[in-house]
Amino acid sequence: MPILQLVIGNKNYSSWSLRPWVLLAHAGIPFEEVQLKFSDDATVIGVERWSPTRKVPVLWIDEQPVWDSLAICETVAEMFPEKRLWPAQATARRVARSVSAEMHSGFADLRKAMPLNIRSSHPDKGRTPGAMRDIERIASIWESCRGRFGAGGEFLFGAFSCADAMFAPVTLRFATYAVALPPIAQRYAEAMRALPAMQKWCAAARAETDFVAADEPYATR
Repeated sequence: MPILQLVIGNKNYSSWSLRPWVLLAHAGIPFEEVQLKFSDDATVIGVERWSPTRKVPVLWIDEQPVWDSLAICETVAEMFPEKRLWPAQATARRVARSVSAEMHSGFADLRKAMPLNIRSSHPDKGRTPGAMRDIERIASIWESCRGRFGAGGEFLFGAFSCADAMFAPVTLRFATYAVALPPIAQRYAEAMRALPAMQKWCAAARAETDFVAADEPYATR
């Protein structure tokens, strides 16, 4: 069994870290968590030891790093095929990879207007035109995937997959900012937030006391 170390940032703020963490935790894959902290400008303190890009997350596998959340999810799925972390059916798998990549590279307006902040509540914030367009697109992705491929469970492709891990932070953003969603998308977001692994991450996030100014556009110390 390879030795896995997942290097992450603050759980309250680090959406990128949440993705591989929830994938590993929900799949029951043993790993050691190495948590670093963000400075006020959102750089990662002490990251040079761990990450060639100076960003988190990074998954160390037997003393070799894999960086970037999507690359980590792909690597974990490849290492543990018995966990079935991509849909088995080819068409569903292609769509799962496409929407995962879209989430990974897109939705910049939403990220800027509604940064991940699990312990806060900002129901009247972040409604920029760009963010609202991103929300509409994300809801349409969720409804399409659930309608086409979701019959076997509560998640985008029925069973939990890498695609769900990639969208996990968005489901928490939508709670923080009280985003109204169509019924199918809302049920999906609620199913994701109810996952024991997500509940565990959120409990730890709410217990954190660090205040990172770059991730707190709607609050003061």
